[in-house]
Amino acid sequence: MLKNIEGQKIPSLSFSIIDNGAWTKRTTENIFDNKTVIVFALPGAFTPTCSSTHLPRYNELAETFFANGVDEIVCLSVNDTFVMNAWAENQHAEKISFIPDGNGDFSQAMGMLVDKGDIGFGKRSWRYAMLVKNGVIEKMFIEPEVEGDPFEVSDADTMLNYINPNAIQKQTVTVFSKPDCPFCQKAKQLLNEKGLSFEALEVGKDISLSTLKAVANAETVPQVFIDGKLIGGNEALEVYFK
Repeated sequence: MLKNIEGQKIPSLSFSIIDNGAWTKRTTENIFDNKTVIVFALPGAFTPTCSSTHLPRYNELAETFFANGVDEIVCLSVNDTFVMNAWAENQHAEKISFIPDGNGDFSQAMGMLVDKGDIGFGKRSWRYAMLVKNGVIEKMFIEPEVEGDPFEVSDADTMLNYINPNAIQKQTVTVFSKPDCPFCQKAKQLLNEKGLSFEALEVGKDISLSTLKAVANAETVPQVFIDGKLIGGNEALEVYFK
């Protein structure tokens, strides 16, 4: 049975990491001492739930976590540093620290190393999340021990609700644009002035014109979405902020 070890100190270990093409090490003391850190551990890089939901949502809410006293967000998996670095690049998760527990030493010391040999994974980490303050585990969210790969309690929203149920989440903004479009530049400038970060998708490169028509019912750019709602072009965005 997996044990909840809230109130205990993090095991003292080091992780071998490739950083800027060179081998280096990060110790648990370096990661956790005198800091508030979120750790979410998962079975494997590039696996479906981890790539589609678990990691992206932590990255999406990172600024909200930082605004609520978190110093670092760590994604940990029993994979080597090359795999973790490739996954980080693939996911564009620049706000997350990827820690490779290649031998499973940390997961074993945490009591979270499990055998997934039946699906060819070997020893892997169970899925869980924890909030660590100055090296001491304050809160753990451990997925239920049932068959398969449950994902019910270690998600980013559950963690945020624990840290601050009244936390104000930043708005999610997507801008469909083209490189030489002056109206697109005006829309992006306005979003920056309002302090809103946004994902910019280039029509013709990241998405096709037919996709733009399908999602925005429009053929012109920019097309701005805020929290999933279509705002429209530059003029509509100006009206929205008024």
